Amino acid sequence: MADAMTTSGAAAPTQPAKTFALPGDPLRPPDTFVDVRTQELQINMGPQHPSTHGVLRLAIWVDGEIVTRADPDIGYLHRCAEKIGESVSCIQYVPYTDRYDYLAAMNNNLGYCLAVEKVAEVEVPERAQYIRTIAVELNRIASHLVAIGTYGLDLGAFTPFFYAFREREEILRLLEWICGARLTYNFIRIGGVMRDTPAGWVEDIRKFLDLFETRLDEFNDLLTHNHIFVARTANVGVLSIEEAVRYGLTGPNLRGSGLRYDLRREQPYLLYDRFQFDIPVGTGIKGQVGDCWDRYWVRLLEMRESVRIVRQALDQLPTGGEIMAKNVRHLAFKSKAGEGYLGIENPRGELGYYLISDGGANSYRSRIRAPSFCNLSILESMLPGTMLADAVAIIGSIDIVLGEVDR
Repeated sequence: MADAMTTSGAAAPTQPAKTFALPGDPLRPPDTFVDVRTQELQINMGPQHPSTHGVLRLAIWVDGEIVTRADPDIGYLHRCAEKIGESVSCIQYVPYTDRYDYLAAMNNNLGYCLAVEKVAEVEVPERAQYIRTIAVELNRIASHLVAIGTYGLDLGAFTPFFYAFREREEILRLLEWICGARLTYNFIRIGGVMRDTPAGWVEDIRKFLDLFETRLDEFNDLLTHNHIFVARTANVGVLSIEEAVRYGLTGPNLRGSGLRYDLRREQPYLLYDRFQFDIPVGTGIKGQVGDCWDRYWVRLLEMRESVRIVRQALDQLPTGGEIMAKNVRHLAFKSKAGEGYLGIENPRGELGYYLISDGGANSYRSRIRAPSFCNLSILESMLPGTMLADAVAIIGSIDIVLGEVDR
């Protein structure tokens, strides 16, 4: 009370509270007023939240239902991956790469092995490169199936999740057939691949591709043109090309904004310059260019392009040949002294490895450019000004994997 009194003991004048009439309310007389006071409220989304797809904590400030600020809080899965890359040999480090983006482990293997081969000047046999291409493109399809299936689940569509995992299960069976693992593969090795294609593997891939192309149309019926799904994603989380480039976004998130940029085309690695395929981009079919629906649509179209690439790789696969470089003796492998960076088109964007070698078995410096880490940074800019319910739609459209974000 002392603060509300003047020095003479009289009550100090106070500001009148904001009052609002409630006309038409049958439960209150017409002359009734109610005090309405609003203030900014902080809420935590995660780190144990199903829509963050991992242990991500989002500190969100809201004013009513409007998000005013969002701060991603990461690090719950930090495992010192880069330091481990400097503490074990290059050969021993390949299995660690599986654990970054565990939904695209084959692509992680490839990126690291290509970087080591670039520094060490290792030439990979042609048959091994074709097998690598087939494996990583199948893995890309499996990764996008998880992204699409769980995105529908985030927005209340339960059935597409089962359809997506039905197709993904066939891909996991094919990858398990060739390397014995379903999620973390350690199949692509420095200098080549772990083993050659088993009998019947190529034929089974062709059968799967024939069936999968027909199954893709089911997603359009279940999700793509679903009225509720379109209402939740079209014109939501719009991201311009300029802003996407400024924040360093790559992959489907960048292409969803309309920029046709894909490392498989811009900086070809493996044998991608031998294949014919298109680079899908967002065009604003359902809303504005660069919205959540466009990012979903790009991933769906990319699966069709991956099918085209795998078909061409199977047709061009040499009937014989080595699958491992002869100048790589794994137990005694040492890279040449030097440094280099190599980026590949991971399902979530540009996955890059920067390595420095002093000529020993270990890397002197191992640096990873994780696409999910860069893509996550845009949430701080995208979420403010949106409805709180749209936060789930926006986060899901970015498609992050926290193992890769934290490393």
